[in-house]
Formats: sequence, C-alpha cells, structure tokens
Amino acid sequence: MNIFKNIYNYRELLKTTVKKDIRGRYKNSFLGVIWSFFNPLLQLLVYAIVFPLIMKNTPDNYVIFICVALIPWTYFTTTVSQASYAIIGSGNIIKKVYFPREILPLSVTLSGLVNFFISCIVIILFCIFGGVGPLSWHVILVPIFAFIQFLFTSGLVFAFSAINIYIKDTEYIIQFFINLLFYATPILYEATLLPERIRWVLYLNPLTHLIETYRDLFMYHT
Repeated sequence: MNIFKNIYNYRELLKTTVKKDIRGRYKNSFLGVIWSFFNPLLQLLVYAIVFPLIMKNTPDNYVIFICVALIPWTYFTTTVSQASYAIIGSGNIIKKVYFPREILPLSVTLSGLVNFFISCIVIILFCIFGGVGPLSWHVILVPIFAFIQFLFTSGLVFAFSAINIYIKDTEYIIQFFINLLFYATPILYEATLLPERIRWVLYLNPLTHLIETYRDLFMYHT
C-alpha cells in the first residue's frame, strides 16, 4: 500500500512526466503526433499485402481484422520495451533527487495508454468506412479493457525494469520474447486456425483474450 500512497503523493510529478513523455516522443519529427496514426498504418499496409499471399484463407474484412489487433499489440510492445529501460535510463536523476522509482516505468505505461486511445481513432475510421457497419454501444467498453491491459502491462514493466538494473541483458531478452509472442498471439490469424487439441496453448497468452475482446467490441458488436 505504501507504493500506491507514494505514487499518489507524487501525482503531480507523475502527471508532468507523462506529459513530457507524450510531447517528447515525436518532439523533433516533422509530422509530430501524426506518427501515432502513421506507424500502425504503415505496419498494417505491409501485413495486409503480404499475409493474404501466404495464407490461403484469411478472415473477412482482413485489413480491419489486423488493424483492431495491431494497435493494442503496438501499445503493449512499445510500452514494455521502453519502460523496462526507464529506471536505468534515468540513473543520473535517481542519484540526485528522491521520488518513488515506480513513477518512471508507470509514466511510460500511462503515456502509452494515451497514445493507444489516440490510435483508436484509426480503428474507428477503418470500422466505419471498411465494411463492418457503424459502431455499436459495445465500443464504450473499450476503456475498461484498455485499463485491464494497462494493469497487466504495468505489472510486467515493474518487474522487468527492476530486473534490468541487475541483469543488463534483460532488455534484449525481452525483445526476443516479444518477437516470439507476436506469432503466439492471434494478430494475423484467427485462433480457430489452430487445431482444437492444441488451441488451449494459445489461450495461455493473456494477450489472446485481450485481442479477441477488442475485435468483439469493434468488429463483431458483441
């Protein structure tokens, strides 16, 4: 409970750090925050062109199918990668000023959540103009599951950022497993593509449930 109390007491510092992360992410780029839209769109373009050539049967509205999954996935991977390095990267500040160390990875996770909500505009536009019909009331549940993803991601980055202090190779190991996890998450394919006898392995991955939930809310209106 002391952790939460400390974070609350330093909430203004957390707010300032989150704003700094959001502004600094695209500070020196010409397009600025527009990259929040372009990055997932460029990835989407590549996958939408390549994978239909590889896979024989792709789901209906495949571009939207990928888009709804790719943006939450990008939020997860970007946050885990950046936040795991947050404490080491701020070593000079930590030695000079006291504040709850949890604020550093938490600020990255929060700024990533804000960026995720901005990127959701891309999903909404694809759903409206891509052929899955108008949005239903189910979309109001998206923030709830985004918060669940935030809690899940925060738990990981707290652990990884602490471990990374003592084991410097942690960030490289994390990146390796993230690359593996991408193919173990139904982003480019449906979970039903796997034989039923081994499908349960896919559902051991918490991100599988989150990705399918986002699709239910945005695409399938359930």
